[in-house]
Amino acid sequence: MNPILFYIICFLCTAIIGMLASWIDRKVTARVQWRVGPPILQPFYDIVKLMGKETVVPAGSSRITFLTAPLFGLLSVGLVSTLIWGSMIWRNGGFQGDLIVVLYFLLIPSTALIIGGFASRNPIASLGASREMKLMMADELPFLLAIAVPIIHTKGQIKLTELLNYQETYGMIFTSISGILALIVAIMCMQAKLTLVPFDIPEAETELMGGPEVEYSGPALAAIKLTRMMMLFTLPMLLVLLFMGGVKFAGISILWSILKFVVLLVLIILIRNTNPRVRIDQALRFFWYPMTFLAVIAVVLALIGY
Repeated sequence: MNPILFYIICFLCTAIIGMLASWIDRKVTARVQWRVGPPILQPFYDIVKLMGKETVVPAGSSRITFLTAPLFGLLSVGLVSTLIWGSMIWRNGGFQGDLIVVLYFLLIPSTALIIGGFASRNPIASLGASREMKLMMADELPFLLAIAVPIIHTKGQIKLTELLNYQETYGMIFTSISGILALIVAIMCMQAKLTLVPFDIPEAETELMGGPEVEYSGPALAAIKLTRMMMLFTLPMLLVLLFMGGVKFAGISILWSILKFVVLLVLIILIRNTNPRVRIDQALRFFWYPMTFLAVIAVVLALIGY
């Protein structure tokens, strides 16, 4: 298949599933708060509405940087989702080191938001961008250590399809003690990467009115919102691939695969609705100490075969 066509198809599939995941998140959150919640097409309506709005560029900002930053974030999450879809569809496809490429490109959405916030020259946006930068630095170390556990179990494999093939033969990574610990760390880091409560510190709507996004409007804001929705599919699916054997597109296996994704999505929603927002210094301490320590234990256990 033509790579560009495959990228477009994967992008659209990820966007649709991401919108559905966003609706589930908003609907469950609304029910917890004794509200009715939005209709199922509300995320789609939101994107379409923003696409029709005017894009306002703040005076004194770096216009090109301000407008292109969200586009880089959107394209990068699309590329990550393409690599994930490709590895699950073609078990002999991919390339050596594609997991490293995925990890690098997962940094771009946050980096783009940081650059866009600073480029706006708004003090509130700059403060939110500063928090985003600190949060990214906090969760990246334990996240990488958690990802190292499947690599150790597979004797150093850094190819997504090889990680999947290993789990088909020897069982899912998370069934081991080290796998369980690494998955717990990865889930907490995923919550921070999605900037959801209790780690929604960069945007903190009651404090910073959206943080780095405060000056964005129109299609640029639509790109940011769509990126977040797509990340709501991409990150859980990456964990399903690394720790739970991925997705099989055959018979009853696909139902089990969907259930694994839904379980992670439900965990995200439960964490969001049962915890208050923490301060940035509390988040730093949480990821650099208990989460990093737990991730190191998982790595050590994986090295000795547990």
